[in-house]
Amino acid sequence: MRRLGSVQRKMPCVFVTEVKEEPSTKREHQPFKVLATETISHKALDADIHSAIPTEKVDGTCCYVTTYKGQPYLWARLDRKPNKLAEKRFKNFLHSKQNSKEFFWNVEEDFKPVPECWIPAKEIEQLNGNPIPDENGHIPGWVPVEKNNKQYCWHSSVVNYEFEIALVLRHHSDDPGLLEISAVPLSDLLEQTLELIGTNINGNPYGLGSKKHPLHLLIPHGAFQIRNLPTLKHNDLLSWFEGCREGKIEGIVWHCSDGCLIKVHRHHLGLCWPIPDTYMNSKPVIINMNLNNYVYAFDAKCLFNHFSKIDNQKFGRLKDIILNV
Repeated sequence: MRRLGSVQRKMPCVFVTEVKEEPSTKREHQPFKVLATETISHKALDADIHSAIPTEKVDGTCCYVTTYKGQPYLWARLDRKPNKLAEKRFKNFLHSKQNSKEFFWNVEEDFKPVPECWIPAKEIEQLNGNPIPDENGHIPGWVPVEKNNKQYCWHSSVVNYEFEIALVLRHHSDDPGLLEISAVPLSDLLEQTLELIGTNINGNPYGLGSKKHPLHLLIPHGAFQIRNLPTLKHNDLLSWFEGCREGKIEGIVWHCSDGCLIKVHRHHLGLCWPIPDTYMNSKPVIINMNLNNYVYAFDAKCLFNHFSKIDNQKFGRLKDIILNV
C-alpha cells in the first residue's frame, strides 16, 4: 500500500458547502452552520475522489515528525496569526464590497511573532520567499516539542528523545480488528503527520485516561482505513454515519493519489459530535511495547514506564486502560 498523505493545510469538504444562519453545534458562540450540499466539489473530482482511500478522521490535535537538532523530533501545530490591526483590516475587507479584489498581506508587519524555531507547513504557497496566509488569514506551521516545555506537556508525554521513540496507536499488523499501542522509532515516522488524542485534548471524545492519570497517544494520519464505505452520495453517507457501527467516527478523510486530502465531518451532514460510543472504543487493544532493548530506568510517572509494566496485556477497549503512574 502506498504511503498516505500528510496534513499540512486545511482540508476542503468533499461536497460543496453552504452557510445556514442558525447556531453551530460544532463551535460555541458561532451563529451559523456550514453544511454540505448534495454536489461533489470540483476539488474532489479533480483529485479523483472516487479512487481515493477513505480513512477515519480522528479528533485530536495535529502533529508532525521531522528533524530538529540533528534527530527526529515531534512538532506541534502552531498557526501564525495576524495582529489586532491586521485582523481588523482583514475582517473589514471580507465584509466590504471590494472582496472581489485580492487582500494584500505584509507578512513581516501584519503577523504576531512566533518562536525562531517555527517553520511554515510544507504545502503553503510562497511569494518572494514569504509564506502566503490561507483564506482565514492564518499561516499554518509547526514548532518543535521540547521535553520541558509546559505548553506542550501532553505532546511531550508521548515521546522519548533519548531513545527516539513515540507512543503510537494503530491496527495490529496481523489482526485489523485489534488495536495496538506500541513504542515506534521516531525515524519510522519521519515526514509524517499524526493526531495526538487523549485526556487533555479537544475535550477527550474517546474517554482516555482521567484527570489524575492522563493518557495520550499518537495516531498516524490514514492509519484507520474504512473498508465498507457506501457510494459517495450525501444521503448514503448520512445513513452510514447514523446507522453503521463503523460510522461512529468524527468524519472521513480521503487520501487521493495526487496527495490531496479531502474530508467530510459529521457536522457537515447536520450530525452531532462527540458521541457516546465511538467506533475506536469498540475494538480490543493490546499493549506491545518491546522495550527490552532499552536498558533505561524511565521516569516513574511517564507513560513509557507504565506501559512497560503492562506489556502484552489485552484490554476490551481503550477506555478500559487505567493508568497508575
